[in-house]
Amino acid sequence: MALPLPPGLVPTEVAFLCEMEMVTIVPRQRLESIPLLSGNTPTLRPPHRAQLPLWLALLLKKQRRANIVAPPWLYPDSLKEIIHHETNIDPEAFSPPPPPPMRSDGRGGAKPYAQSSESKPGDMVLSPPFLPSCTQEAPSGYLPYHWLELSETLLAHAADDIPNAAEVRTLLRDLQEVRAAKMRGSTRNLEGGHGVLNLRGVGAMELAESRGFVLGVVEGVRKLGASAEASRREEEEERANNEGGGDSDEEMGF
Repeated sequence: MALPLPPGLVPTEVAFLCEMEMVTIVPRQRLESIPLLSGNTPTLRPPHRAQLPLWLALLLKKQRRANIVAPPWLYPDSLKEIIHHETNIDPEAFSPPPPPPMRSDGRGGAKPYAQSSESKPGDMVLSPPFLPSCTQEAPSGYLPYHWLELSETLLAHAADDIPNAAEVRTLLRDLQEVRAAKMRGSTRNLEGGHGVLNLRGVGAMELAESRGFVLGVVEGVRKLGASAEASRREEEEERANNEGGGDSDEEMGF
């Protein structure tokens, strides 16, 4: 008998999806293009940088055929800026997600990535988290959708490619604790009956790890609300019966 699947993605599935994020590498050997399901990879020519999926970049790193370039948001100064925003500037909300990358339209203007003036109905328009936010061109000071699992993967398999890896580990631990406390505290909004949580800027792994806790709180609030509603209805029915009984006594007295 098959066991029921939990709702949503589990952390291992989120980590698997994170391996499809694009990262920047510096090849150490020449490598021809490789046909993949997502398309052909660029031809690698040292020392020209290229963008590859994380799983392929880790494979080349293990074979000592490439080095991985850490995204700008994984540098200590960027992490300190994010922690300062989380703790001092906006202690109640999460830091905003990275803005969509812009590109020139050839006429002195800028437009979001993957959008063109010749777009037709039905065309696919990319949006976060499907935009490249872990490459060298990613903006600093913003956490991407897969920030937690990607940073842990890079620190585990490519720590020598990350500047000040020991300090980065400490800052990531502090940032994770701050955001976990915010996630637990955000459930207080459910106690007032609002039933809405602001999850803007929350990462994929954070959602997967907190889903059980949040769903438990939502279920508890729902049961409390149902119990209070049942008690209120019983009181109204009892009050109505008492008022009806008083009227009957008065009529019998006449």
